[in-house]
Amino acid sequence: MSSSKNGVHVLIFPFPAQGHILPLLDFTHQLLLHGFKITILVTPKNLPILDPLLSTHPSVQTLVFPFPGHPSLPAGVENVKDVGNSGNAPIIAGLSKLRGPILEWFKAQSNPPVAIVYDFFLGWTQDLAQELGVPGIVFYTSGGLLVSILSEIWRNLGAYRDLSLIEFNGLPKSPRFVREHMPSVFQKYKEGDPTWEIVRNGFIANDKSFGSVFNTFEALESEYLGFLKKEMGHERVYSIGPINLVGGPGRNGKSNVDVGVNERIFTWLDECDDGSVLYVAFGSQKLLTKAQMESLTIGLEKSGVRFILVAKQLTAQQLEEGYGSVPEGFEDRVSGRGLVIKGWAPQVEILGHRAIGGFLSHCGWNSVLEAIVAGVQILGWPMEADQFINAWLLVENMKTSVRVFEGADSVPDPIELGRRISDAMGNDLFKERAKKLRDEALEAVKIGGSSKRDLDEIVRELAQLKC
Repeated sequence: MSSSKNGVHVLIFPFPAQGHILPLLDFTHQLLLHGFKITILVTPKNLPILDPLLSTHPSVQTLVFPFPGHPSLPAGVENVKDVGNSGNAPIIAGLSKLRGPILEWFKAQSNPPVAIVYDFFLGWTQDLAQELGVPGIVFYTSGGLLVSILSEIWRNLGAYRDLSLIEFNGLPKSPRFVREHMPSVFQKYKEGDPTWEIVRNGFIANDKSFGSVFNTFEALESEYLGFLKKEMGHERVYSIGPINLVGGPGRNGKSNVDVGVNERIFTWLDECDDGSVLYVAFGSQKLLTKAQMESLTIGLEKSGVRFILVAKQLTAQQLEEGYGSVPEGFEDRVSGRGLVIKGWAPQVEILGHRAIGGFLSHCGWNSVLEAIVAGVQILGWPMEADQFINAWLLVENMKTSVRVFEGADSVPDPIELGRRISDAMGNDLFKERAKKLRDEALEAVKIGGSSKRDLDEIVRELAQLKC
């Protein structure tokens, strides 16, 4: 296994969204274990997210630039969690204004970085890397299928712009989607708008990167990783996931959970039968409307299954805007059979408990990988962003999951939702397939596994770089 004996210097540039930063920090942890000198670029309000990594690796340097802002963002916003999915484009455009300060910083260094590893939302960094004469390496916090689709769309925008049903016949398995199920960046794109042109040009620039690192693994996406190698014209397409299995101190959370709540969760789970509990959570960004929350809770009640429901703590303003909290009386009615957690939940630990047999999820990529690692089937309710594509991969392609509902704003029929939940939780075939996929994920990160080989290879490539 190669490592950087001389502390080869690499700049890491994460995108400020929880699901983006954590996987890239896990990868950064791996580089640090192999002797690289690391500088991480963040804006001030995102600095605390680095604390677990910095306490484990005091050698890490931070490069902190003030967030340049954007006209459509409220003052003080620096992370997607504060504005939701609609904040992606303005945050991308805002960060692109750092190009000049980064160039100046590079030129002032006696030992400047010899490569930039950047999040795939920050594709404008690729042109910056070219100007500096260093390799730009794009880190994809998503799967190969999504990137294959995005690459195809942005390069041939005219062919797809006005279609209501979009078929990707040039891709393995010819996936097809109605327009509303396409990635949000494609649906919201406004031609000629300066913010959106930065987004689009960034995605196109990613295809010119020196190499691509994916948080996925061969057994899950070998066809799409192979497709991307052909499209990019080289073999430097690395799948090193699930990165949460390789692990690292980039993940924080235990500190902000009430110990008593934690104990109550696991004491309750310990009393449940193996595979009998459904875990219900919709990621760090998505809030359900009042009608959706009512339908979901009735559906859970009618399903007859045991469950843990994670419900976000809502502000007075969010309640006023029509978002829903758990209806009054619900917890009493399901007492003993259901557990409601208000606020943050230790998702990875819950999914890993023997009692969990299903995960009702929005199908965000990190949640997908956490379910796979736990060997738990997903009951999909995709809503936006990449979620419909991830659901297609699991439901239609891998056949390890079921879709129980879909749509960001639509409201499920609670009786039908309850029936689908009950059917899925009683389906041993999907549970078995989920366990098989878990075993393949575990194999991938072991010595000799596909992800371990690719991680070794990217370490080798980076270690060879010289100032």
